[in-house]
Amino acid sequence: MDTLTLIRPDDWHLHLRDDDALRAVVGASARQFARAIVMPNLKPPVTTVAHAQAYRARILDALAPAVAADPLCAGFEPLMTLYLTDRTAPDEIKRARDSGFVHAVKLYPAGATTNSDAGVTSIAAVRPALEAMQASGLPLLIHGEVTDAHIDVFDREAVFIETVLEPMRRDFPDLRIVFEHITTKEAAQYVAQASGPIAATITAHHLLYERNALFKGGMRPHWYCLPILKRETHRRALLEAATSGSPRFFLGTDSAPHAKDLKEHACGCAGCYTAPHALELYAAAFESVGRLDRLEGFASLHGPDFYRLPRNTSRVTLRRQSWTVPDSLPFGAERIVPLASGEALAWRLSS
Repeated sequence: MDTLTLIRPDDWHLHLRDDDALRAVVGASARQFARAIVMPNLKPPVTTVAHAQAYRARILDALAPAVAADPLCAGFEPLMTLYLTDRTAPDEIKRARDSGFVHAVKLYPAGATTNSDAGVTSIAAVRPALEAMQASGLPLLIHGEVTDAHIDVFDREAVFIETVLEPMRRDFPDLRIVFEHITTKEAAQYVAQASGPIAATITAHHLLYERNALFKGGMRPHWYCLPILKRETHRRALLEAATSGSPRFFLGTDSAPHAKDLKEHACGCAGCYTAPHALELYAAAFESVGRLDRLEGFASLHGPDFYRLPRNTSRVTLRRQSWTVPDSLPFGAERIVPLASGEALAWRLSS
């Protein structure tokens, strides 16, 4: 197979940042994807429908130069989300549902990842908002890690399932949930077997790399993300889930741009930047187990079906063409290092 044509995919978990960073990265995602669920963890966070509307306008404004330079970027639609806090009111959930442009609410446990300080301190604090979401059908997107200091960083997802997710789903059985960027065998099994409306996104980097990638030839900060890369047994379980054909698993890059200097730092930022070559990375993962024929379902069909949105009608083509991921890319006045910089990939999105 030398070409692979897919219904145009969507990215169901994306960080676009704001200001100069937004302008530097939005075109990369627009070139690959028709739509993207945009994360709300800005400073300050996107906590209201009015904030989401203003952020959406900034995204579309930042996109205009990319569209002028590359027609493949045209038509990109940012799907907005709200940042759930202990003070999110049920009325704000109703406004989100009625807005037509807010498609989900994101739960960050306070302190779990980048810009999550304003996140949820306990499920009890957000029960009214969750009740409103369950009633309205608005999905809850969950960063599924506990933040207790005594829990090992490699165990935080599995502990979250047992102590937070399962009790919450017993209390809210009809709440539509996306377990974001899952990283463990336990999460893949839970999502595959659980009853009720639940799905999960999986990143390309968690399909391609296990935790030894962080230390190959030295400490490699551009492989550092949260949730952190796990053991090989978990990577294989994720790959099996993603390529299984189950509609509960779909593409979410969690592409998280940080300037090179902030990654290569004494206290480096968490996040892998994969937006410019996301489809090529996913193709590598699916081809590694001989299941390229299932990439379209994972990338293009399962996500819109879960979100109750129409499938895209346009198509994109990947061609078998060896190329090398750039060492770095422009990022405003700085540089950004894409994941797998300097490595060769076998597939390339056709222009």
